[in-house]
Amino acid sequence: MGKMMMKKHTLSISHHCCFLLSLFSIFTSSKSHNYSDALSKSLLYFEAQRSGRLPHNQRVTWRDHSGLTDGLEQGVDLVGGYYDAGDHVKFGLPMAFTVTMLSWSIIEYGEYIAGAGELEHAIEAIKWGTDYFIKAHTSPNVLWAEVGDGYTDHYCWQRPEDMTTSRQAYKVDENNPGSDVAGETAAAMAAASVVFRKTNPRYSYLLLQHAQQLFGFADKYRGKYDENIEVVKNYYTSVSGYNDELLWAALWLYKATDNHRYLRYVIDNAHRFGGIGWSITEFSWDVKFAGIQVLASQLLSEEKHQTHKSILERYQSKAEYYICSCLGKNNGTKNNVGLTPGGLIYIRQWNNMQYVSSGSFLTMVYSDLLQKSNRKKLKCQMGDVTPQELLQFSKYQVDYILGSNPLNMSYLVGFGPKFPTRVHHRGASIVSYRENKGFIGCTEGYDNWYGSSDPNPNVVFGALVGGPNHKDEFFDKRGNYMQTEACTYNTAPLVGIFARLHYLENAILHASY
Repeated sequence: MGKMMMKKHTLSISHHCCFLLSLFSIFTSSKSHNYSDALSKSLLYFEAQRSGRLPHNQRVTWRDHSGLTDGLEQGVDLVGGYYDAGDHVKFGLPMAFTVTMLSWSIIEYGEYIAGAGELEHAIEAIKWGTDYFIKAHTSPNVLWAEVGDGYTDHYCWQRPEDMTTSRQAYKVDENNPGSDVAGETAAAMAAASVVFRKTNPRYSYLLLQHAQQLFGFADKYRGKYDENIEVVKNYYTSVSGYNDELLWAALWLYKATDNHRYLRYVIDNAHRFGGIGWSITEFSWDVKFAGIQVLASQLLSEEKHQTHKSILERYQSKAEYYICSCLGKNNGTKNNVGLTPGGLIYIRQWNNMQYVSSGSFLTMVYSDLLQKSNRKKLKCQMGDVTPQELLQFSKYQVDYILGSNPLNMSYLVGFGPKFPTRVHHRGASIVSYRENKGFIGCTEGYDNWYGSSDPNPNVVFGALVGGPNHKDEFFDKRGNYMQTEACTYNTAPLVGIFARLHYLENAILHASY
């Protein structure tokens, strides 16, 4: 018995050494960046995007209070939440996905975020979103899904503090359902409830109550939210429909409650909702299937899920299709994620970086999953992939973002010596309200600020812009919104990745001494 134990122990040590050696080669074969600094800056971005009455500990001081009458016309308090990008509409679906991904970052990599001294800021970023969702969910079957509209908002180039555009609020309810936005908000609140479970159990319980009600509403009254909120159609149309959000929400609720009925929902609807049918090459605020499949794959490692092994393995095979596609290991170019000549994930020209950050997150999570499991390799159609190769892929994508690219430019604003200075962002591009409290109107903003070739007066630290085109080219112009606009859901997955890379780099440094 003692010899067997000793042999096992020796094997685990040798395996640990091999892993450290492979990590060493990953971190020394290419230039690394200051991931701790990138993490700190990424969390500042969420403060720049805050709507509502800003707190005393607000660190982004060029911003001030805004949207203080949101919901007033409808007789509901909708003050707070996030502006999704460079404009001032509060879109519920991408805001909720942002919070889900921030929460998943902490669930996977919270110890590393804490080790970098940023856990409190990460939790604050989540709570700013969930506090708003609590307000927006005014009764079991009512969710306020949008404040403002893109049409009137885009006529104006104003600071949020000066806003004169429509703040009309739009809701989904029993007669006008929105299973996608309600499902994603349920997922966000369920995931966040896991984050707050130990530090704020009462708040965690409150989030869980809302999540369960919202899921019930989304499931019982099914419909696409953009069919009932017309003004969202040109901005955040739910192309994938709502089946993915229902599965996504059920999985997060299972993770939060351990209640078997949510797992049963994911198993029973696996085929009908496309969870084990769709082979996907993107993961985004709209298309959740790859995220669902990776989450379902994690369940296979636990003995209690063996009764559902066959269905979970089918989820896993689809997760692995996505992972293999990122590495170009599926048969045929159509089955693989596109890459630029510089090696960046490339899905489409408008705000491509969202797919880079979300894809890098899933490949990193899957690398960890493989590392912990007995399967040390992922079998793709075009060859095996090791956990180290997956980690290397994630690191390569993140390093490209941070400046290791053909233009030597960081696409994370404020990071490194060279980054975009004309970000398509109203608040950043106009003199700060703190400096000049004089009112700046719609046309004045366009005339004096939007068209200027000068750099933005305010740096929106941590914003991940849309990024380069398919040829690795980038044009730093305020009007080039496809490349220079940033979104909250671009940065959210990076929070966990930066923390993980910072930890691994430190681990190698310590191991080498």
